[in-house]
Amino acid sequence: MNELGRRVIVALIGAPLALGLLWIGGAPLATFTGGLAGLAAWEFFRIARAGGSTPMSVVGVVLAALIPVGVHGHYLGVLQVPLYTWVLAVVAILGLAIWLRGADGKPLGAASTTVFGILYTGATLSFLYALRYHNYAVGDAAGALAVIFPVVLTWASDTGAYFSGRLIGGRKLVPSVSPGKTVAGAIGALVVTVAATYGFVELLLIPTAQLAFTPLGIVVFGLVISVVAQIGDLAESLLKREAGQKDSGTLFPGHGGVLDRLDSLFFVLPAAYALYDLLLIPAPGAR
Repeated sequence: MNELGRRVIVALIGAPLALGLLWIGGAPLATFTGGLAGLAAWEFFRIARAGGSTPMSVVGVVLAALIPVGVHGHYLGVLQVPLYTWVLAVVAILGLAIWLRGADGKPLGAASTTVFGILYTGATLSFLYALRYHNYAVGDAAGALAVIFPVVLTWASDTGAYFSGRLIGGRKLVPSVSPGKTVAGAIGALVVTVAATYGFVELLLIPTAQLAFTPLGIVVFGLVISVVAQIGDLAESLLKREAGQKDSGTLFPGHGGVLDRLDSLFFVLPAAYALYDLLLIPAPGAR
């Protein structure tokens, strides 16, 4: 089977599963998100080891997978995590490095890479669950759309960059990190994402969720999502380039690993949550 065929099969299986979990929400969504975070963390630590770091992978994978589950508990009101818990967790990881790595095992680098990997994967992906239950997203349909919206815009940004770069070409964006990306592609991504934002708001968000943006809000939302999506893509490319890796993994045939598929979303999901707080307004005529 060629690469296109593998991509189609993965999409046909993965898309309905993801949509179903977004609609159901709750524990199934938290468990799924935690599983994704754990896999992403495992791939991240594998890349880090290939680059010469010595992360505490087991600790990092477990904690990354538990964060979305903890967020679920927080939304249920059964788990309240005070701020000092996060500080103590970082201290505990550094303490573990004393015994697990020792003076010759680059303990500072091991602890730093482990903490960063947990935040980069588990903490960012937990916003998938948080978006589903955002204060403005009332009801299953609105909650699902609150997650789907930034995901669709990420896809639109990537598509706009690809075709603009192919059609126009020209100056490279960051050739040392990603030789194929161009300035024209980055600009095309911005334009397409703003257009997609307007279309999604008018066709889905207003009639289904009774939520809207001002005209300026639409432009700001689309521009910011496109920018952070492109940065997220470049950031993962930088990690792989440093480690000399082509793909983060082989979990999704024809697509690479979890990091390869979700690289932009690590940045987009928390950004979208913040933008919802700042820019969302009730749709005109909404009760």
